[in-house]
Amino acid sequence: MAAPLSLIIPTLNAAPSLPDCLQALMPGLELGLIREVIVSDGGSDDATPRIAGDTGATLVTGPSGRGAQLAAGAKAARGEWLLFLHADTYLSPDWAERAAHHMDTRPGKAAAFTLRYRSDDRAARWLEARANRRARWLGLPYGDQGLLVSRKLYDEIGGYADVPLMEDVMIVRALGKARLSFLSAEARTSAEKYERDGWRKRAWGNAALLTRFLLGAKPETLAKAYH
Repeated sequence: MAAPLSLIIPTLNAAPSLPDCLQALMPGLELGLIREVIVSDGGSDDATPRIAGDTGATLVTGPSGRGAQLAAGAKAARGEWLLFLHADTYLSPDWAERAAHHMDTRPGKAAAFTLRYRSDDRAARWLEARANRRARWLGLPYGDQGLLVSRKLYDEIGGYADVPLMEDVMIVRALGKARLSFLSAEARTSAEKYERDGWRKRAWGNAALLTRFLLGAKPETLAKAYH
């Protein structure tokens, strides 16, 4: 029987982080969980395509835009389960064990990992605690936490939308809180943007964008403000 899980990683000039992201997937290979790794690239002009090829990943190319890239990767995937993961997120060593247990026991639910920032700043602990509470209470994890979902459920909810921002919020809202679980394994994500812009400033800016989206603002409008 083929391994059940396809990994989909959207990239755009991700050469600095992609090798460590891929290295962190090794427990899934050792457990016989991973069928394939798909790098869905949006036009990188750095070493990203070469890194994908050197590590045996399948490279899918197309226009940039995380929603479109995630959808393109899912379209190419052959696994019964899909795991969407950002290139600057490294999973903790217990991820494969936790994912396999979820796949065996909760086939009708998707799952996200517990958020952890790769930073020793005290503000990182404040923000990740706040983000994990929001994710669990509201059923709104961000894409930094990864998304594990069966192909059947992914197709049922319509998959990722081709939007420039909020694609992660849109898909978990389509799932609904009742069909979403949280794994104790960590998604250890980059803190670069927070360290550059300031932890609280960046956090409240993101919260403002989410609030505007939930009140009806279009992703295209929000993307202009975000970038």
